[in-house]
Amino acid sequence: MNKRAGTRPDWLKIRVPGNLDQLPVAKLMHDLALNTVCQEARCPNIFECWNAGTATFMVLGEICTRRCTFCAVSRGTPGVADDDEPRRVAEAVERMGVRHAVITMVNRDDMPDGGAQHVAQTVLAVRERTGAAVEVLISDLEGNRDALRTVIASQPEVLAHNVETVPRLYSQVRPVAKYERSLNVLRWSHEAGMLTKSSLMLGLGETVSEILDVARDLLSAGVDIFTMGQYLAPTERHHPVRRYYTPDEFADLGKQAMQLGFQHVESAPLVRSSYMAHRALESTSHHAARNIRGSGESG
Repeated sequence: MNKRAGTRPDWLKIRVPGNLDQLPVAKLMHDLALNTVCQEARCPNIFECWNAGTATFMVLGEICTRRCTFCAVSRGTPGVADDDEPRRVAEAVERMGVRHAVITMVNRDDMPDGGAQHVAQTVLAVRERTGAAVEVLISDLEGNRDALRTVIASQPEVLAHNVETVPRLYSQVRPVAKYERSLNVLRWSHEAGMLTKSSLMLGLGETVSEILDVARDLLSAGVDIFTMGQYLAPTERHHPVRRYYTPDEFADLGKQAMQLGFQHVESAPLVRSSYMAHRALESTSHHAARNIRGSGESG
């Protein structure tokens, strides 16, 4: 399939309210020498989240060892992990006053444990310094179950790992990743008692039946929280957008996913895995996750 989608529809056009560098959060990140996935992945919700004083911290540098064709994060050979980074992340969480801190990471296939110990240290540093709940969004750690146990031992409130797309498209979109390996990471986390989460980007060339097949696979792996959002190509060099799903189509897919049995589903064009992440934790904690974020809600 070589056809690209047409002009970006109105519901995906983000109105920028000001200069990102002028926001207080931007200065804080600069002062503490921290990276956020909001910036590195060019998230469409960046102004909304940062104006609200929230951010998702990306640890272990800003260079990824993978070559996924959907992602804006730089790829190459990363530097040595910064041992002081966990402390600085905890300081940022404290100074921002966030209640739900999301910690994500670049792939670090150059490290024996894939960066698991560093992520675990960051979780513990945040918890020791603040009362914030912590969600981790981790790589597949190359299927290293011992490394995964290290992350689990730090006891984050939510353990997320994104499958990103349907298995048929992995060779094009995630050439180094393996679909079954990602399912194993989620399954092992569920078996260890974690509240688990995964996400799909739509518009890469998948079919609706493939989307629902992935949803069933995730549910079988024990995933509790499932999110779906529209893929937006960072540049023309990245994997093209094949289709723009309408808000109504997202709402319908969300309802179908919820009917399969997930505890919480977020499904709308501007949904991203980490956006307003506290909502899923709150709803699953109170067993009240029966709402779909439908048409027009960018969450």
